[in-house]
Amino acid sequence: MDILLFNQTVTPMKIALIQQPAIPDREANIRRGLINLAHAAKEGADLVVFPELAFDRFFPQYPTDTNSLELAETIPGPTTALFAAQAKEHGVVVVLNLFEEEGGRTFDSSPVIDNDGTILGVTRMVHIADCDCFYEKNYYTPGDHGAPVYDTAIGKLGVAICYDRHYPEYMRALALNGAELVVIPQAGTINEWPKGVFEAELQTAALQNGYFTALVNRVGKEDKMVFAGESFITAPSGEVIARAPAGEEFILCAEIDLSQVNESPGRKLFLRDRRPEIYPLSEG
Repeated sequence: MDILLFNQTVTPMKIALIQQPAIPDREANIRRGLINLAHAAKEGADLVVFPELAFDRFFPQYPTDTNSLELAETIPGPTTALFAAQAKEHGVVVVLNLFEEEGGRTFDSSPVIDNDGTILGVTRMVHIADCDCFYEKNYYTPGDHGAPVYDTAIGKLGVAICYDRHYPEYMRALALNGAELVVIPQAGTINEWPKGVFEAELQTAALQNGYFTALVNRVGKEDKMVFAGESFITAPSGEVIARAPAGEEFILCAEIDLSQVNESPGRKLFLRDRRPEIYPLSEG
């Protein structure tokens, strides 16, 4: 697979990660999201990203929940219409995460909305978890859109939805498809993994692939689960450059300079010197 070339004339831009809780009132969660988007835009954000299932309680913590299937919606649909209008009004790129329905199938999906309100496409979670409190195979069809990268107003943007970030092949595919920034909508709980593992995982991905990463997490207690927050951003050097606090609603804003992508070890060395013909990724 060819490695894409990147624009050398890039100016700094500001990311806003919306670390927000979800209450049982879905409409109130959506209103909270719209208010937070407006606050982020007022602070100068060029890109606003929301956590996994930001506007719903985390229903996959239960093996089956028939009522939750009624929450699934089409994309485009009512929620994307609201956020697309605000993206256009404020001139910001927006990444959501929704329970999508299409043709009788349901997906964990992130629509990417450009700063003119256009939906550029939808990333669907490819790898579906099945473990205690993450009974996601009961709700989601594995994504069939590959690892798309979107040419947005702020740069080339990829999305890795929660569980997908654990797969180095997927994270590498985003780099090969041209990503300068990868955002990760997540639903991660406290003590889910040893402390620092999330950061180490994405620091490694950023360094090896030569892009920024931005993980945005839920926060708050929901029945059996307590979501950790602690959203963070890594540079292509692997350094964590911004972090949100644990356990509280927060808008993490940080300025990044995408010109660092082309100067990173990942782009100048590691992708250049790959030899995938020697180690093809196959079951054998």
